[in-house]
Amino acid sequence: QVHLVVSGGGSVEAGGSLRLSCAASGILNDFFAMGWFRQAPGKEREGVAVIDSQGEIKYADFVKGRFTISREADKKTLYQRTLALQKNNLTPDETGVYYCAADPWVSGIKALSTEAYGNWGQGTQVTVSS
Repeated sequence: QVHLVVSGGGSVEAGGSLRLSCAASGILNDFFAMGWFRQAPGKEREGVAVIDSQGEIKYADFVKGRFTISREADKKTLYQRTLALQKNNLTPDETGVYYCAADPWVSGIKALSTEAYGNWGQGTQVTVSS
């Protein structure tokens, strides 16, 4: 069973940076795609950045080189992964709840789609003030 725990949200001024982390257990191998999604107030949840099942990194167009996604395997167990998202030069439009998601065998154009993922962590609030 996949279990995802998100941390690292908070409040920051425009132009600032935040780092989100997702502690994932039950991830048996790197064929699991893992990614970050966000939901702004009044809007649908959308993909931000993912590492798909082929190890390819995909970013949403609005990221524009400002975010970096990374993934590390726990050295003590094969079943845990930590997914991070470093976000720089934040804008108020990026205020919202950020989620971590994972699912096996997700790749290609659907990797940034919320419908491709069945395992979700709890969200963390990110607030960017102008």
